[in-house]
Amino acid sequence: MLSLSSGPDWHYDYDEAQKLASDEHKTVLLVFSGSDWCKPCIQLHQELFDKQEFIDYANEHLILLKADFPYKKKNQLSKEQTAHNEALAEKYNPNGEFPLAIFIDSQGKAIGSFGFDKTKAPADYIQSFNKILP
Repeated sequence: MLSLSSGPDWHYDYDEAQKLASDEHKTVLLVFSGSDWCKPCIQLHQELFDKQEFIDYANEHLILLKADFPYKKKNQLSKEQTAHNEALAEKYNPNGEFPLAIFIDSQGKAIGSFGFDKTKAPADYIQSFNKILP
């Protein structure tokens, strides 16, 4: 169990996340984020992903996969990670929406998505997740 000071366990490799999801009978949650320039992305992390209620839910139901697209030079990802994230964006986020979170089933099919909604508390998000997830 994660402590209150610890954030959720993010993965950065799609194949690894899919294998874990399959092995653990969970759903992948792929999050497209601009961690250093997209205010709604930052808010989604602070107001949902970093909250203990979400972390507990994710530990039970989700494998978290992040595709980050930072802008600042000091935050740039490796060429390999950037190429990996761009390939994910081509497949799952062709319109370049930020933030965008997509639930992906074990076959790699998108089964639902959401963005940041400042009116929602973690419990509201989780209630909507339960309508999407198997």
